[in-house]
Amino acid sequence: MSLISLVIPVYNEEESLLELYSQIREALEPSIHEFEVLFIDDGSQDKSLQIMDELGREDPRVKAIGFQRNHGKATALNTGFQKCEGDYVITMDADLQDDPNEILDLIAILDSGWDMVSGWKKVRHDPIGKRWPSKLYNFTVSTLSGIPIHDFNCGLKAYTRKVVKNIELYGEMHRYIPVLAKQKGFSCTEKVVSHRARKYGESKYGIKRLFTGYLDLFTVMFLGTYMRKPMHFFGLAGMVLLVSGMGILAFLSIQWFRQYLFGTGQWIGGRPIFYIGMLLSIIGGQFISMGLLGELITSSLHKEKPVIHGDD
Repeated sequence: MSLISLVIPVYNEEESLLELYSQIREALEPSIHEFEVLFIDDGSQDKSLQIMDELGREDPRVKAIGFQRNHGKATALNTGFQKCEGDYVITMDADLQDDPNEILDLIAILDSGWDMVSGWKKVRHDPIGKRWPSKLYNFTVSTLSGIPIHDFNCGLKAYTRKVVKNIELYGEMHRYIPVLAKQKGFSCTEKVVSHRARKYGESKYGIKRLFTGYLDLFTVMFLGTYMRKPMHFFGLAGMVLLVSGMGILAFLSIQWFRQYLFGTGQWIGGRPIFYIGMLLSIIGGQFISMGLLGELITSSLHKEKPVIHGDD
């Protein structure tokens, strides 16, 4: 018999918690699986934490974890990943827009051999001002990351235990769990899931999320590619700039010697291209130095722990 861990970040969702808990019980209690529910209160200012504590006293399968202040969804998920004990881990939002009846279907896909399943809200009950920017964002992330899924922002996802125990989230990196999982060598697919209209309250995210999302994407892609070999990034850029600058200076030096020896060249003093060559050479040298410093920092840190087949 397997254990399912539900990790649910909560921020000012007092109206929906009891109903969500009831829906989870209706969806999972008839199954062969045991389950636990980890509510992570992210510094709510309403009665969310109080309701979570009451549920925990009534049902030992419910665990309430409360933050003193708001830290963000990634930190809440990361805390849940550290605390959960399940063979399968499900993340979902607390606003009732995710349907708990999808959970067992997601687990069936994990059982077929996938490490992670991401929900795809193909039909969304959100304003058009959220849908179209989200489509553009998801297309960009899918193209750059090479992961063919349609909805990176969907909160409803399923993981094997190995995935959540080998990734670490911070900042706003929760959107990029599929990317982080792929960088660790895990497989990821998607499943169309139902998306329900918000019943209580309003969305906690605004247009700011779109812009910060792209910045976080650049961070994830950069760290995933060059974290272990920073010289490959800074060194390559530095070599291109240094060689270009030195080439310009060598050409001007030849012109200067021809003018000095034979009077057929050209003096280089005051020529703009001379200063461009100097600037490129200096910047190129600085980039190479940054790459060497990055290598020193990387080598002084703990080596990345490899994911071993068969380990949980």
